[in-house]
Amino acid sequence: MPRRRGPSVLPVAPPSRIVGVVAAAVVIAATTLLVFPLRTAAPVVSLGVVYLVAVLVISTVWGAWLGVATALASALAFNYFHIPPTGRFTIAEGENWVALIVFLIVAVIGSSVAQLARARATEAEQRRREADLAAEMARLLLRGNELSESLPAAAQRLASALNLPSAAIELAPVEGDERRVAFPLREGTTQLGTLLVPAGLPEEALRRLQERVVPSLEALLAAGLDRDRLLGEVVETRALRRADVVKTTLLRAVSHDLRTPLTAIVAAGEAIASPTLTDEERRELGSVITAESTRLSRLIDNLLDLSRLEGGAADPRPQWCSIEEVVNAAVDDLRLPPDRLSLSLDLDLPLVRADAAQLERVFANLLENGARYSGGHPVSVRARVTGGRLLVRVVDRGPGIPPAQRDRVFEPFYRAGSTSAGHRGSGLGLAIVRGFVEANGGRVWVESLPGQGTSFVVEFPSELLAAEAPGIDATASGAPS
Repeated sequence: MPRRRGPSVLPVAPPSRIVGVVAAAVVIAATTLLVFPLRTAAPVVSLGVVYLVAVLVISTVWGAWLGVATALASALAFNYFHIPPTGRFTIAEGENWVALIVFLIVAVIGSSVAQLARARATEAEQRRREADLAAEMARLLLRGNELSESLPAAAQRLASALNLPSAAIELAPVEGDERRVAFPLREGTTQLGTLLVPAGLPEEALRRLQERVVPSLEALLAAGLDRDRLLGEVVETRALRRADVVKTTLLRAVSHDLRTPLTAIVAAGEAIASPTLTDEERRELGSVITAESTRLSRLIDNLLDLSRLEGGAADPRPQWCSIEEVVNAAVDDLRLPPDRLSLSLDLDLPLVRADAAQLERVFANLLENGARYSGGHPVSVRARVTGGRLLVRVVDRGPGIPPAQRDRVFEPFYRAGSTSAGHRGSGLGLAIVRGFVEANGGRVWVESLPGQGTSFVVEFPSELLAAEAPGIDATASGAPS
């Protein structure tokens, strides 16, 4: 544990002079009264030493001038009340002169020693404050925040510790002027920054700053800059590692998903050339090639869409579009059989200001996901306006999604239970759904109970809807009148 500094015997600054004069008078009076009973125990001449205590105390606490005055007053009091002939200021013997000289010498020596001790105490206090300041500055400049963010607090702490009106630390060379004094902060020949303090400070304060504060501040600034550089390298290294992990995951997922349709296409292509195949078998193989080619094309489209979303290059081109037309276009793109789909769209749905191509990708991915997990049951699409919002629900009657997995289904490459269920999918579709919906100002979430199917809800707020539809406020929608 650090040693605690004990209380100083002497005050750093002498007490008030008025208090000193009163104290000297009281001490001299008390000593004079004390000598009377002591005269029965010792010769009067030898009792003059009792006054030395008063002289020493006053000169030590209040300095030489009051100590000399106390010495003279003590000699006069001793002479007047105790040295024969009493009642008169007469020095009849030489030893009385010696007593007075001794009083004066004790006063001067005591005051000098006290002044030296006081100066050393002041110096020690200054050094303690400087050490505390250095420790506080190290804590401020070398903690978790970036160095530039910690400089204002460090400068404020420095000004408070050194009783300066203000201070500033800049990470750049700054010239002084008539309003401020500039102390360059260097490491070798390189200037790291500048300490700025107000002009007009005493020369002693400027010298203290230059000799004691600037060197420690230079060392801390250099350490802080090195720490920022190392932290930057650590962050960059972590980012590279995360990128490697993402790249590895992408390659693993994509290589498998690309290889599967390619293998089917190659196998069907080789088999279709066989002369022993019947026309029916050739048609089946052609259907396989078409289906797997479509699947491969959709996978490539998803990869491109995700790449644009991750790179921030998927900016929508909003126009007024019909949700009914967007959903129908997605259905045509997937070529779902009529018995696999149930559409329930309210009449007079408002136009939505969004990128129609991106919304088509959204509903195509939701319909494909629903068809994959519906277990052969129809996928239902419902759209209606409620509370000034347009809600579109894509509902399947599949196994549902456990609560622990609902927050992750929109993550890239995440497949909720697809492996165990035997479903094929790249894990990109729902990530693209969320990216495109949010890019167009909407919101998407999932509602599901295990064993009771899953509902993906796409919400378009009122400000994206045209005002002609029932229940839509023209002011809120921002649609042209």
